[in-house]
Amino acid sequence: MSIDTSAASNLTLPEQFEMDWNRDEGTAWCYWRPQPRPCFNADVLAGICALPERLPADEIHAAAAAGQPSFLVFGSRMPGTYNLGGDLALFKRLIKAGDRDHLEAYALACIDAVHLAHTAAGLPMTSIALVQGTALGGGMEAALACNVIIAERGAQMGLPEVMFNLFPGMGAYSFLSRRLGPAETERVILSGKIWRAEELHELGVVDRLAEPGEGEQAVRDFVAERRRRSPNTMVAMQAVRQVTNPVTYEELERITQIWVDAALRLNERDLKIMDRLVRSQDKASKVTQLANVV
Repeated sequence: MSIDTSAASNLTLPEQFEMDWNRDEGTAWCYWRPQPRPCFNADVLAGICALPERLPADEIHAAAAAGQPSFLVFGSRMPGTYNLGGDLALFKRLIKAGDRDHLEAYALACIDAVHLAHTAAGLPMTSIALVQGTALGGGMEAALACNVIIAERGAQMGLPEVMFNLFPGMGAYSFLSRRLGPAETERVILSGKIWRAEELHELGVVDRLAEPGEGEQAVRDFVAERRRRSPNTMVAMQAVRQVTNPVTYEELERITQIWVDAALRLNERDLKIMDRLVRSQDKASKVTQLANVV
């Protein structure tokens, strides 16, 4: 399998990843709907990485020059699920085959996507994760990559990789340590715990809470507030954040190499545990499909 993030598939992009630019809000609303599992597959990753070609860069730069902020929102079209992370079925297949090249290619495609979210595609925008439902592994990493996390009460987030003797290698440590510091970051990662949004808000990981079903409105309220109250300050502060405390692509790439080495050391017992999580992803996919039909 090859991972190509230079362009998204014309056939699958409309189904698996969508972007709508709302000029009045100065907001790009992005949603994924992965198939067949609610995880980051090649098409969703390609859709994210194609965003620089689809965003109205001139318009966004002109707004920033006028002291008006713009926003890049990442959400899910899967009821009850934000994203369950990496394609574990693919991981297992590549690990069993000892296929380092393709495992590394997938991992690099993931950090291409999270770095794009972190830097808002290199544009003067604030990236926002709209977490509705469950975000696990790479799903939580994708949320952490964003500048702001808005989560509905009752949403769950966690990094379960320690369960199968691995660690989240696509940015979790980098992004969490900027928010919590190294010691607390390691506690969260090594616990393998699934956290409620309310708990993560208390820790300082989630920035704002919304009532169930009101996440999109909470994002719109946040955007309106930032565009109304000291908007020039908001534009400047976003630039300052990238200068003073950036997560660089080079940092993510080095950690990813450590992750690939660790993944290739997993044994049969570890892979059997991973299998159980694959079945959980499959189960979640069936629930989502049923919800879409209803």
